[in-house]
Amino acid sequence: MLYTICIALILVASVLVILAVLVQNPKSGMAANFGASNQVMGVRETSNFLEKFTWAMAIAIVVLSLVATLAMDSAKVAQSNSEIARDAKALQERLVEEESAVVPQAEIPAAPAAPAAEESQAE
Repeated sequence: MLYTICIALILVASVLVILAVLVQNPKSGMAANFGASNQVMGVRETSNFLEKFTWAMAIAIVVLSLVATLAMDSAKVAQSNSEIARDAKALQERLVEEESAVVPQAEIPAAPAAPAAEESQAE
């Protein structure tokens, strides 16, 4: 139950962070020149609030993620881990079978005996 609530709150906080970032004025770059008139009218306080709100939501997402991790049912986690291990082992076996079928093993040719013949001619 707590896990489901945490996941729902993480989703809500994520959407709020996205909206807060989209609403914020850029502090530098080409678009900063167009927003200069907004700072004269008193929008500086709004950007300060949005920045604090963004940080608060980011911290909330981290804390809720930790709480959700702690609230997970250990039996379900163990079952999931065993299923993942079984799937990974099956995938590895299939890859080994495909590699042996697709890539033939080539023999390394023996070194030529020509250098020994050249030495005897040089003497």
